[in-house]
Amino acid sequence: METVVYRASTRGLKDIGWLKSNFSFSFSSYQNPVKKSFGLLHTFNDDFVAKGGGFGIHPHSNMEIISIMLQGKMSHKDTLGYEEVVEKDWVQIMSAGSGLRHEEHNVGDEEVNFLQIWIEPKLQNINPRYQRRHFPPEKRKNTLQTVVSNEEGAAHCWINQNAKLGLGYYETAQTLDYSFNPVNKCVFVFVISGSVQSAGETLQARDAMGFWDTDKVSLEVTAGTELLLIEVPINH
Repeated sequence: METVVYRASTRGLKDIGWLKSNFSFSFSSYQNPVKKSFGLLHTFNDDFVAKGGGFGIHPHSNMEIISIMLQGKMSHKDTLGYEEVVEKDWVQIMSAGSGLRHEEHNVGDEEVNFLQIWIEPKLQNINPRYQRRHFPPEKRKNTLQTVVSNEEGAAHCWINQNAKLGLGYYETAQTLDYSFNPVNKCVFVFVISGSVQSAGETLQARDAMGFWDTDKVSLEVTAGTELLLIEVPINH
């Protein structure tokens, strides 16, 4: 098994007042030649948007763009005709495909915190699509709930890539064993809150760790830990 640790303290930072971003990989003004991506996980940003702040309309193409809402309320409007508000415990995904434009703004009474995740697509130039679903905390207590999958279904969002994302909240200390196909796959674990031990490393809140060249990841989680696990191809 091979591993790499991404400490919260080593993330790239961007603070423009209404937006505070923490970059695990090179993005925007933060460019680090040894932190380009992890497999086909292209972008992992931990973003904080002040009340009234937001992103004006801008384009995307050929990227799977996932937003995991951890706090607050954000509006969403795109050129596909979707216009709605997403909030804590919602997950949304855009398969940007051949191209779309969208905008999003903090429309709540508190700071928004969301994880912005970009995964390279399996198929290029598909018809753009948008989807969002609600994942209440009680559905993921002491379990890893699939929130995004390459398998279509009513219980999660669909992604144009052989990838899977799971959210878990653990009320008690326990061991999480996650098995996956080792052929061309890697796993990225992000600790939202609490702490996790694995492969001799201790991860605190907002730390992350990548695993590959193995078919199973074992995580020792402390009580009150919330985490996100991302399984993606290593390469095309």
